Amino acid sequence: MSVALSYCIWKCYMPTATNLVIDWGNTRLKTGWFAGTELIETGQYTDLDALVTALANRSVTQVIASSTSRPAEEIKARLAGINAGLIVFDSQTPVPLRKAYDTPGTLGADRLAAAVGAITLFPGQDCLILDVGTCLTADLVDRDAVFQGGLISPGLRMRFRAMHEQTARLPLVDTPADWSGLDWPGLTAKNTQAALQSGVMNGLAFELTGIVESYRRERPGLVVLLCGGDASAFESRLKPPIFVVPELVLMGLNRILRYNVETIQANTPDVNT
Repeated sequence: MSVALSYCIWKCYMPTATNLVIDWGNTRLKTGWFAGTELIETGQYTDLDALVTALANRSVTQVIASSTSRPAEEIKARLAGINAGLIVFDSQTPVPLRKAYDTPGTLGADRLAAAVGAITLFPGQDCLILDVGTCLTADLVDRDAVFQGGLISPGLRMRFRAMHEQTARLPLVDTPADWSGLDWPGLTAKNTQAALQSGVMNGLAFELTGIVESYRRERPGLVVLLCGGDASAFESRLKPPIFVVPELVLMGLNRILRYNVETIQANTPDVNT
């Protein structure tokens, strides 16, 4: 179930947009243009070269780039021609939360950005972030804005590929680009293709349900947020209330950008973390 959130996204260009956030994941490169705290445009690109070409006629003041697949040095070199302040988000970048994580240097930038996005939308509340993408991640950030950690599990496509690649005869199941209108597979499949689809889809749905129920028993009033490229396949399978926020990572990156520009560089106290 999707619950409406109090922010708007317009798929058009607004001249007041000055902040650009870049989320370079394992399979796609997503961008968000912000005017202050307001997300006014999103985009997707095949690679960074396509984005740099698209930026030729755009005006931007500040940029933050995050990648789970590329080193910081490469990102800086590829974006060197952009006439704007650039922050490459990594484990050393200041963020408006604390990390109760044993190995903060290995914490994925997308996981941390999503956590910042969650506490920006729901300050003072326990938040569970379910990101269903290449991998499934489930992370807890508590009401005191402390990132407590979470889990990482294979995502949908990784599970389908693993069964195909690690066996001699199981086929690779195609996954749709758009999950809307998907007929959910039953548990008792009548052919191998359907059995593979049922095992992956239902298995991941049961996994998500179990994670949510376990956390809800521990933390009554928990806010559950769902994001990631395959999130739409599962939003109706989880017990409400569930907040579906497709642009959660972009929102978190913008908050981190603002935190660094306005708080760190200006050396002023941050009262909105």
